Amino acid sequence: MLLDESVPAGLRRHLPGHVVSTVGEKGWNGLKNGLLLAQAATSFDAFITVDKNLPYQQNLKTLPIAVVILDTNSNELTALLPIIPKLTQILSSLQPRAAVRVSA
Repeated sequence: MLLDESVPAGLRRHLPGHVVSTVGEKGWNGLKNGLLLAQAATSFDAFITVDKNLPYQQNLKTLPIAVVILDTNSNELTALLPIIPKLTQILSSLQPRAAVRVSA
């Protein structure tokens, strides 16, 4: 799975059993969402973001990648930690082309 550049890289430590890369590690910082999702779809099965508007801006059903939107008040790791159990549960059954919102 791929973490958007707005998601703290430290989140990966809380997702054991998953191979997690970041947009920055791939050298894709600054890519617009459509291009980023198309690029991500070539190598990843899931894209995790805090961009709540992404499903309204992109036609996610055209890409073979699932999108998970982390819906918290902040994108800081401390704000994301409480939703890790829900995120882990969703990741275990995530389907391609799905857009799933995870909130507290």
